[in-house]
Amino acid sequence: MSRALPKYDRRRVAFIGGAAAVVLSGAVVAGSALAGETSQRGGVQNARTLASPGTITCPDVKSQLPAVPASAQAEIDRNLTLLDTQIQEANTRLRNTVGQGGPNFVQNAILGPLKDKRVATINRMATAIGRTAAKPQGLDALAPCTLNQGGGTGSAGGAAGNAGGNGAGANNGNAGNTGNAGNNNAGNAGSAAAGTITCPDVKSQLPAVPASAQAEIDRNLALLDTQIQEANTRLRNTVGQGGPNFVQNAILGPLKDKRVATINRMATAIGRTAAKPQGLDSLAACTLTK
Repeated sequence: MSRALPKYDRRRVAFIGGAAAVVLSGAVVAGSALAGETSQRGGVQNARTLASPGTITCPDVKSQLPAVPASAQAEIDRNLTLLDTQIQEANTRLRNTVGQGGPNFVQNAILGPLKDKRVATINRMATAIGRTAAKPQGLDALAPCTLNQGGGTGSAGGAAGNAGGNGAGANNGNAGNTGNAGNNNAGNAGSAAAGTITCPDVKSQLPAVPASAQAEIDRNLALLDTQIQEANTRLRNTVGQGGPNFVQNAILGPLKDKRVATINRMATAIGRTAAKPQGLDSLAACTLTK
């Protein structure tokens, strides 16, 4: 038979038991709080890690081509392959630049340059067909591509925009987790002079132009000037956007592609009734002068 505890001992046991209960209760509460905090952090991390940049898709060009002359088939096949390569490269760049630039980064640095490349490639295909058959018209409408984002269409740079909310967008947030550094970068870039794009003169490098080609040559020389003006306008309007390679990737690269297509049209026009000039492509690349 157990011996009853004295009144004093019973009070001590009750006190000790109550204190233990308080400690355990506090441990449970603290444990719950820590568990909740860990879960929340894990959720943010998962959201950042699992966010998909989407996929770039473009209209199918092959199905829209007319009958291709045998003499142009090899060039058409080569350029169709190039179109596929351009899309693959754009999707790779999309994945590798998630979170870079501002809300228009995807349009300015990926979709815009891709469109310009496709215009040049599609024009080469139309020209190849036009040498021995009716030149197809309106294929340029197939050049623009779109960004498809799983589950939502939002803005073109949805994934980049979400990352921008965490401070990466437009280099305006916590660049390297230092908000001031990000703001300073944006400020300096914004106040810096945009510079000027200059390109080699094409007109002075042309051979004698046949009278039958003069109108087309003049039209394309004017187009070259327009392309430079548009590139300089875009340069001024996008100061501070993108990373260190933004101007090359989003402005100078696309401008070169446009100039290649335009210069090739001029060479083809001359070559219809005279010796086709060679090596004019070397005049396509332009530079940024600060």
